[in-house]
Amino acid sequence: MYNLLKGKKGIIFGALNEHSIAWKVAERAHEEGAAFVLTNAPIAMRMGELAVLAKKTGSQIIPADATSIEDLENLVEKSMEILGGKIDFVLHSIGMSVNVRKGKHYTDPKYDFTTKGWDVSAVSFHKTMNVLYNKKAMNEWGSIVALTYMAAQRVFPDYNDMADNKAYLESIARSFGYFFGRDYKVRVNTISQSPTPTTAGSGVKGFDGFIAYAEKMSPLGNATAADCADYTISLFSDLTKKVTLQNLFHDGGFSNMGVSDAVMEKFE
Repeated sequence: MYNLLKGKKGIIFGALNEHSIAWKVAERAHEEGAAFVLTNAPIAMRMGELAVLAKKTGSQIIPADATSIEDLENLVEKSMEILGGKIDFVLHSIGMSVNVRKGKHYTDPKYDFTTKGWDVSAVSFHKTMNVLYNKKAMNEWGSIVALTYMAAQRVFPDYNDMADNKAYLESIARSFGYFFGRDYKVRVNTISQSPTPTTAGSGVKGFDGFIAYAEKMSPLGNATAADCADYTISLFSDLTKKVTLQNLFHDGGFSNMGVSDAVMEKFE
């Protein structure tokens, strides 16, 4: 380990179980010397195993609905009390589509479901930064990272309205990131990760096909959840102090590929 986060304090959203990218980030942040608070929505905490991660990393848990400003204010205030000061890093690893869960096609959604998914997956990021910004809760040269997927730029039909949610998430990162950088020297970025077999990702129709195709298209192969955790730690560290407003592709090269030999072989 490199002590990249020694003395740093953070908040990690969205760890559910050992398959979660947020779970892997928490493990790596702990290894690199950070102290942090873990948070998830109460219903997700009942479904997952967050207490196990908290014990492993010596962390406290503060339940919070990320769509609630009141919950987020409580989370940020209590986190600073527990950690003894301002925050150095935040991971937003939250995404949900009710239309996907309910099998509603993109061309015939239930718009109440669309609104709920948009609020959870994207607007929650704006709300989180709103609270951090207005409470002046971030240290200078702090780092805020959200996780996204390339369906924000390209068509993946079965990704449904999550593609729209991710596009909005990335726009929020740029727009709010400007003000956070200008006013508080805090960086805001998104990581566009390879398809990863997390609990959330595996709920998308045809997900195994996504993974197999991306593996054959990417010259370095798919990035795993553990790989993503390493990359996230680098963005939390002082080694990337001037990286902000970026959507950073972490996908083994998939995003710049047109076609690969391995894929062409399937059609020849």
